[in-house]
Amino acid sequence: MDMLTIGAFAKASRLSPKALRLYDELELLRPARVDPDTGYRYYAREQLEQARLVAWLRRLGMPLAGIRQVCALDPAAAAREIRAYWARVEAETAVRRDLAAFLADHLSVASSPLPPSSRKDTVMLELRYSAHSDPGRVRPANQDTAYAGTRLLAVADGFGPQGAPASSAAVQALKTLDTEEVPAGSVLNLLEDALQSATRAVHEVSPTEEAGTTLTAMLWTGSRLALVHIGDSRAYLLRDGELFRITHDHTMVQSMVDEGRLTVEEATVHPQRALLLKALSGGGAPVVPDLHLQDAQPGDRFLLCSDGLSGVVADVRIRQLLSSLPDPDDAVRALVGAANDAGGPDNVSCVVADLVAAAA
Repeated sequence: MDMLTIGAFAKASRLSPKALRLYDELELLRPARVDPDTGYRYYAREQLEQARLVAWLRRLGMPLAGIRQVCALDPAAAAREIRAYWARVEAETAVRRDLAAFLADHLSVASSPLPPSSRKDTVMLELRYSAHSDPGRVRPANQDTAYAGTRLLAVADGFGPQGAPASSAAVQALKTLDTEEVPAGSVLNLLEDALQSATRAVHEVSPTEEAGTTLTAMLWTGSRLALVHIGDSRAYLLRDGELFRITHDHTMVQSMVDEGRLTVEEATVHPQRALLLKALSGGGAPVVPDLHLQDAQPGDRFLLCSDGLSGVVADVRIRQLLSSLPDPDDAVRALVGAANDAGGPDNVSCVVADLVAAAA
């Protein structure tokens, strides 16, 4: 067997001798032979391919536990696992990118010597909104909660034996944010504090993991909308006739789509499509929500809904109804009606809010 010293192997694999000794201790990349007298490590040339893979995965930032898993797989499975890892990295990076952009913009405005009136358009905007929740055609009770106010929009979809109290408690905990103007610079902190209150409130009504709720809410700061999201309820933006989904489902099938293991079409009929990866519940570890800052323009229309709508009504139909009905109340009732016309297999809740010029 053609053997390389640890120095030669390190140079060929682009891993340092220190890293090779660490990977030996972790049983990630064991030497082919260790001299019993000197303890000196020797590696086979056939190990170079695995060593180079380890080096590249470390450059990707993959944790050692993940690298060990990849190295134990056949090439096709390893490729799928790397794609899955990178999909998770991109999702996490997108959230941090939005936060970084918000902070940079906020600090730039705060440090500007120009008065606010000369820095931006002074047209005052406000939300015109409507909310409605319906039990649907099949479920005996409604476990959803929908709320719309001057600054706060929220939808929660409860599940389990205490699902209705859980969704109500989560939304009620956020309603304190609807009472006064929220400074844009502190909105994310306020949302995180409110979410902690919502978590405690859900735990009080349901102290086990068997029941809980999703939560998707938007808070208007006067210039932007801040979003907090956990679960598979959704938020959409209708802008210039185009519909954009601005939340990411925290479900098993969505993670499999992200990782390339399912197509979007396969996900819609998957038997476990309702299995949540994140939710507010009484048991288990605290969940980390998605926090997002959404730029807003006059004429924007926002939709928050439970999966009782998005799971049975196609996006093209949702866009059509949102585009054709200018009154938020008409739009909400038409959307709920469309879900019920499709069989109404689940509770359905909708909040529609338009960003319009404030009345003089």
